Parts: sequence; C-alpha cells; structure tokens
Amino acid sequence: MKIINEMKIQFMSKSVNESFARTAVSAFVTQLDPTINEIADIRTAVSEAVTNCVVHAYRGTIGTIDICVRILEDNEVYIKIRDRGCGIPDIKQAMEPLFTTAADEERAGLGFAVMESFMDKLSVRSKLGSGTTIIMRKKLTSCGD
Repeated sequence: MKIINEMKIQFMSKSVNESFARTAVSAFVTQLDPTINEIADIRTAVSEAVTNCVVHAYRGTIGTIDICVRILEDNEVYIKIRDRGCGIPDIKQAMEPLFTTAADEERAGLGFAVMESFMDKLSVRSKLGSGTTIIMRKKLTSCGD
C-alpha cells in the first residue's frame, strides 16, 4: 500500500463539526477527480462515522475525533476515523442493521450498514473505555492528474 498523499485532522466531538469533517475529507479526495456519486458516497460514510462518535462514543460529553485520509496507489482512498470514547462492547451486534444503543433518541441504527454500503471495505476495532477506530476504503473509478 503505497501512500501518494495524506491528511490528518482532529476536532472536538460536537455535532456542528460533522459537516466540517465530511467537507474536509471530500475536498482532500477531489485531487483524484472522483465522480459525483463517489464523492457523495464518501461524504455519507464519513458523516455516519463522525455522527457515531458524537452520539455514541462520548455520550453527552466532549472528546476528540481524529481523521486520517490517505490517497493510495491505484486510486484507492483510505479513511481512518478514531475516537477515544466508551468503546463498543459487541462490534458484531453494533453492525447489525437497526441496532442502536441510543434508545431514548430517534436513531435508526443504520450507521454501520450505510458505511458498508457506500464503501468497498469497512473494518471496526474497539476497546471498552479506550475508543473505536473505523477504517473505510474505496477504490475510485476516475483519476485526476
């Protein structure tokens, strides 16, 4: 996996920063000249991942969210989103469509399903009390020079 370019950002886990995150990631990825659909897929997946950090990882408190975006050879985009929140007790269960731990709110429980549907690869690692790391990858069909 040869890294062609890389960007790292860190911000507070406030819901107002969700739009910043998806815009920053999509702006960085535009160097590959993605299609409108590809950029929409990436924006949606990043939005879901960051929203999970805000709503579930820190549960009413404020922490930090780290994003690393890499442009890899062969037009592949690598996106790592990490929080240092409460962690996920059962990743397999959390990835089931319609499962949510935010029962008191109007949450659909589709975050991971949406990320999986819009990206080529999704991996989730989590440790209780230490946080969660989501890695998403997508190979783009177009290439800018």
